[in-house]
Amino acid sequence: MIQRKILFVCIHNSARSQMAEAFLNQMGGEALIAESAGLEPGKLNSNVVKVMQEIGIDISKNPTKDVFDLFRQGKVYQAVVTVCDAASAETCPIFPGMVKRLGWSFADPSSFTGTPEEILEQTRKVRDEIKETVKAFIDEAKHLVFWTKSEAVPS
Repeated sequence: MIQRKILFVCIHNSARSQMAEAFLNQMGGEALIAESAGLEPGKLNSNVVKVMQEIGIDISKNPTKDVFDLFRQGKVYQAVVTVCDAASAETCPIFPGMVKRLGWSFADPSSFTGTPEEILEQTRKVRDEIKETVKAFIDEAKHLVFWTKSEAVPS
């Protein structure tokens, strides 16, 4: 079996990339292994921790990591997936080797406003969108043609 390492990147590694990493590691089996990192690592978003716990996934002890540290360590990934806006994704380092770069844009939970319950509801929506996108990625990534074609998977 071929194992493929996937890196999810967002701004602070505090929300979107953490959720994507957790979902891929939960649903990807042994074939897909995920890590996540941020361009400017911050602190885990407490609302994200809460909505992930609601579905039985505990990310509360996850560290936030710096994507540039992973790059300097010489880490190798078969795919780097940005889960932030396109402008921010442009600042992500280019990892060496045959790396598939994908861009999935999701709303940033740290920017949500409203009552605490409204913010949680918006965060749940992003969580569910990320879960569905990761599921679609897993379905595509099962096929060798995914890894050999040059165009990106629709997000």
